[in-house]
Amino acid sequence: MSNTEAVDLTIEARWVLPFGPAPRLLMGHAVALREGRIVALGPTAELDARFAPRERARRADHVLMPGLVNAHTSAGLTLLRGRALARSADAVADAGGERDWMTPELARASARLALAEMLRAGITSFASRDPYPQETARIASSLRMRAAVGLPVADHAARRVEGTPGPLALAEQLWDEYRTDPCISLYFAPEAVHTLEDATLARVRTIADELDARIAMPVHGSLAEIAACRALSGARPLERLHRLGLLRPGFAAVNANHLDAAELDLIERTGIAVVACPQATLRQGSGAAPLGELLLRHVPLGLGSGSPLAVFTADMLAEARAAAFLLAGSGRPAASVPPEAVLELATRGSARALGLHSHVGSIEPGKAADLIAVDLRLLGTQPAQAAAEALLFGATRAQVSDVWIGGRAALAGGRLLAFDEEELLASARSWDQRLPGGV
Repeated sequence: MSNTEAVDLTIEARWVLPFGPAPRLLMGHAVALREGRIVALGPTAELDARFAPRERARRADHVLMPGLVNAHTSAGLTLLRGRALARSADAVADAGGERDWMTPELARASARLALAEMLRAGITSFASRDPYPQETARIASSLRMRAAVGLPVADHAARRVEGTPGPLALAEQLWDEYRTDPCISLYFAPEAVHTLEDATLARVRTIADELDARIAMPVHGSLAEIAACRALSGARPLERLHRLGLLRPGFAAVNANHLDAAELDLIERTGIAVVACPQATLRQGSGAAPLGELLLRHVPLGLGSGSPLAVFTADMLAEARAAAFLLAGSGRPAASVPPEAVLELATRGSARALGLHSHVGSIEPGKAADLIAVDLRLLGTQPAQAAAEALLFGATRAQVSDVWIGGRAALAGGRLLAFDEEELLASARSWDQRLPGGV
């Protein structure tokens, strides 16, 4: 009589990066999965003796790690990238003709393309702020892909897309729809502080408290934003938000590129999170968040790709690499921030910044079986003795070979299972011909 325990799947890899309480890099280990959850992590021989899996996956030259977490993007704008009519997320709201082209159909097609790209790049969880958040939520839910979906908040109706309910009506509608969905969480996503009145921000705080909802918004992204806020209120953005009672655990400052010592103290004292989007803000010429100072203060810190209009594609391995260079360039020697610690910003760090760390971001028993395998056999990642360094500085998103969402394969051998890639390409070509402003 066998004493082994039945599980759905065991995954064995040459290296495992758990980002949990176990050592940072493990060799000769495996993970056991059952009913969409991680059951155990341990030496392969021990798991072989303990479990009887229905299926085994062996990845002899791969790193197995938790799925990457994109802490800030705008999935619904993906099909607008590279076009003259929109160069930034704000341009979508400001463009005079948005009523003619920003539709639920476009948002739906954009979100499908974005989620397929993210899965292909090993991103299994994400936060997104979109003109039509309901479209992103529905696609993510159908894939059982964990998503934090932002509810846009703007002061002026002209800055909302036509046909979109007001933020409070939309919040009520989506809250009812997704209150029992384990994969979808909703948060309030106000525009930049200088565009909003005190009454609007206070109302967001009150409703977020009532619903126990999170808030994430751009803060201190540029010097122009800070100057505009001071002209409006006599205070810098974080100071103004603090006066209004918004800075508390559950608040995430997106970008936070320009912070003085007092603001760093305020962030640490209030327990808010910071989400940095290194590639997007560097491309826009607005600087980068002081990652070294934030890490030293143990601020909850995650990484996002930002708007696809700025960075083009969501690539969290590239964001982690950019973060490593920023840390080294800030005067912190690269050796003082191990590659594993930087990669952790794109997994457990981002999950913590989104309030999802009890579900995803590390390989620990009880957490969702959202996992990826990265193939290090390519020339650019050889020799791979220092696997974490090879992953951070040598690997590309194309080397993500496998993705499991809730223990089910979404990418296998580099092939998407959840989407028809030819259909997605045909959709992108069709929209390219229909939209104005091509370059």
